[in-house]
Formats: sequence, structure tokens, C-alpha cells
Amino acid sequence: MYENQFCIVRCYGAGVFFARVESLDGQTAQLRDARRIWYWDGAASLSQLATEGTKAPESCKFTVTVPQMTVTQVIEIIPCSEQAIASIGGVKEWKRT
Repeated sequence: MYENQFCIVRCYGAGVFFARVESLDGQTAQLRDARRIWYWDGAASLSQLATEGTKAPESCKFTVTVPQMTVTQVIEIIPCSEQAIASIGGVKEWKRT
């Protein structure tokens, strides 16, 4: 259903991710090109973020991209629009140097 599509994936306890959903088995998802959405601004909700992207990319804290990971206890998956993919992908990586 979501295979290889960029989505917002919300997990119980692990937080929120922007990633390609490689596969979904029950509440366990295999993700590729995953960024943790630690803090977002410029969207009222995850639904708006997945639909329109962020209006305030300079205020967002999205982590470095992880090539592959497994997350459990998935409670929500929202497919991203092309506009949102471009917007979220354009947010500078938030990391310590």
C-alpha cells in the first residue's frame, strides 16, 4: 500500500519520521531514507505537514537521514504530497557539530 512512498510515520514512543515505507507488517515498518521529525513549525498538524510541507523550514528540527531502519508500534502513516516531499526534503539537517 505505501511501499516506497514517502510518508509521515508516527510511532508510539519513538516519535515521528519522514521516510520511504519499504514494507509494513502489522505495526512494524521497514523504513528507508528516514529522518526523525524532532520538531516542526509552519504546519498546524502532521496532516498539514504531509499535505503542504512546512511554511517555516528554518525553525524545524529534522535529523540526519538514516539509510534504513525498523520502527515498531506504528500508529499512523500519512502519505506525503510532492509539495510536502520537496518542502521537508529541503529542511536543513539538524545535528550537532
